Amino acid sequence: MDVEKLGCSVSPSPIILHFTLVVLLLLVGFTAVEGDSRVVGPLQPIVAAPGDDVILPCHVEPPETVAGLTVEWSRPDRQPDPRDRLSRVEYVHLYRDTREVPDMKISSYVGRTELFTEGLRHGNISLKIMNVTLADKGRFRCFIPKLNGQIQSSVVQLVVERKSATTETPPRSHQTPDPRKEADGKGGLSSQHIWVVVVCVVLIILVVFGVIVYLPQGVTKCQKHKLILVPTV
Repeated sequence: MDVEKLGCSVSPSPIILHFTLVVLLLLVGFTAVEGDSRVVGPLQPIVAAPGDDVILPCHVEPPETVAGLTVEWSRPDRQPDPRDRLSRVEYVHLYRDTREVPDMKISSYVGRTELFTEGLRHGNISLKIMNVTLADKGRFRCFIPKLNGQIQSSVVQLVVERKSATTETPPRSHQTPDPRKEADGKGGLSSQHIWVVVVCVVLIILVVFGVIVYLPQGVTKCQKHKLILVPTV
């Protein structure tokens, strides 16, 4: 005796599978971009005159607290003292373990530099140099060794010029911003964070739309299985 058995199985549409895979890859990619921090410095040189107090701008983008990390400010063009057998590197300013480390500081900068404690909580690592001299002109490097990102440093160019009667106020882009004022605006979400959130919301909407539209188009396969009953003797 032959008996036919009817069985049905529902397989999702290939469009749904491909769409879901693309969305997952995009989400992973945007998550990686969001977590990639970088140190950013000014594009233009900073101009000051002898005797001025100057701020060398440098910050982490997107904003995050760096109060617990090491922050190094150095002169990249400065050569180690040949009389020092250990060839130790001296810093313009060294911040480590939530405090300044003066032991490895260049002697000419002792008592003349400071970071902004409140700004560190928002990724602001700008350096203030007081009583600028002509010897200060040149390049300064801000560096966070353990920052979770590929760009951990930036170079700031300081131009020191004597004032004259014909000297005009430097262009706005050359003036040094006050990091304390910048820090006040860092409490909310940055434009990059907002952009990532918007993209994620759009992707979620697309996933829901794809499921609603394409799921009913899934291929329903019904197979008949023949059972052969062998009579017992």
